[in-house]
Amino acid sequence: MTLYEQLVVELTNRSFSLQAAYRNGSTPYELSDREPEPYDQQIDDFARMIEEVDCVLVGGASGLSAAGGGDFYYEDNATYRRHFGKFAERYGFKGAFEGSFYRWPTAEARWGYLATFLDTTLNAPLREPYKDLDAILAKKDFFVLTTNQDTQFMKIYPWEKVAEIQGDHRFFQCSRCCTDDVWDATEPVSRMIEAMGDGLEVPTELVPRCPHCGEEAFPWVRGYGNFLQGKLYEEQYRKVSDWLDAHAQQRILFLELGVGRMTPAFIQEPFWALTAQLPQAATSP
Repeated sequence: MTLYEQLVVELTNRSFSLQAAYRNGSTPYELSDREPEPYDQQIDDFARMIEEVDCVLVGGASGLSAAGGGDFYYEDNATYRRHFGKFAERYGFKGAFEGSFYRWPTAEARWGYLATFLDTTLNAPLREPYKDLDAILAKKDFFVLTTNQDTQFMKIYPWEKVAEIQGDHRFFQCSRCCTDDVWDATEPVSRMIEAMGDGLEVPTELVPRCPHCGEEAFPWVRGYGNFLQGKLYEEQYRKVSDWLDAHAQQRILFLELGVGRMTPAFIQEPFWALTAQLPQAATSP
């Protein structure tokens, strides 16, 4: 088990005994009672830290995409209606994730929705917060760790610069995990969208299936069932752990962006732990 994965597992196990605090939106840790600095001062401090450090580990989560218009997951807003309006009218969903966990009557209906969901994220333009971040990091040695599955980071950075520890919408996996293989989802999704047209279901022959056992496939992302934690998953943790090993003695800035308290053991709390452990590390203000 790699360094970062071990941290995540330890912190996840610890969180099971602290669920009461998390459910209330609080934290089991003792936090500072110091008043936050004025926002302009925080920006100045952040700019100074970027200049002073040798390298940056970015922890990017859902708030980063939401700030750029990817705000349709939990809200019944204009963006959601533009992409999912026909499903909202038929089923009464109030956000994209409601449809993701709905008990669909048929595979054809389920994939009508999932294909729409995947097509929306796969074909979304690069959002402004990612462009801004790229400009900030332009002259720095950096690595990106993300729990996002919407491929925004992959639209701007090469594979070796990003660790997607919660999966990636560009891949399918076997729902039974009969194989360690994942395979391309982009072309099948395009075919489903084209065949569906204005309808809500895909043709039976386009329902994605595992090429090994014939069982239904689903996206290689945590949340749909048996998330495949195989070689591709381990590669994500190996990338970030190797980067940390190579930079452990340098001045590292751990930069959280869009990270909330829904799953703190994946980015926020490991960043806190690493900042405490590494000799010259700092976290963003």
